[in-house]
Amino acid sequence: MGAIRAEAAGGILELTIDRPPANAIDSATSRELGETFVAFRDDPSLRVAVLTGAGERFFSAGWDLKAAAAGDSEDYGVGGFAGLTERFDLDKPVIAAVNGWAAGGGFELALACDLIVASRSARFTVPEVNLGFVPDAGGVFRLPARMPRAIAMELLLTGREMGADEAARWGVVNRVTEPDGLLDAARELAARIAAAAPLATRAVKAIVAATEGIPVDHAYRVLNDGSIPAYDRALASDDAKEGPRAFAEGRDPEWKGR
Repeated sequence: MGAIRAEAAGGILELTIDRPPANAIDSATSRELGETFVAFRDDPSLRVAVLTGAGERFFSAGWDLKAAAAGDSEDYGVGGFAGLTERFDLDKPVIAAVNGWAAGGGFELALACDLIVASRSARFTVPEVNLGFVPDAGGVFRLPARMPRAIAMELLLTGREMGADEAARWGVVNRVTEPDGLLDAARELAARIAAAAPLATRAVKAIVAATEGIPVDHAYRVLNDGSIPAYDRALASDDAKEGPRAFAEGRDPEWKGR
């Protein structure tokens, strides 16, 4: 039996890491997540994913150090650690619903998502330097890009924890909720994304990925030179005609994803 529970409805895929006691990720779980994200990417009926952890104490404690000490390989599988931290071709949005501790690779997994909704009891930490290694599943790249560099460096160099409210203050977290409202808040965001034109949402994610960190004039050149196929597909799609038509006719659009 796998460690990932998956449920799909209304264009939304809900994924739950269910590996007691701390939802730590060993090589088998990493590969399972990778295969699940590939299936999500390739399923035209799915538009957005919500990723959470089972229980109330842990989103994920990150890499399973006990399994590693017992000889588990670091064969993460496709997409890198947890199947997402190096999944650069996934142009569908993913929302992390952080319900407790997101530690080490668990925090890095949340950072690999596009949006983060956090329970007020959530805690974030990258403690790797205190264990003799570094947060190299994206933490050293993504954390300084998501918050002020000095604060990111403090977290990376000390391993101190950060609460949900502080994470929201620095812009790492989109929303903070009470514990019993976490999934409802994540599902609300997911439903709003799922209601939008699917090719347009995929194009937005692809454009952000292709232009992040470069000057605006250069970004416009990248946007218009044909190197972002998702953008060209969205512009040429039937949905791009359906949106204005539906607006003019005073009705909800009927997206076809083509």
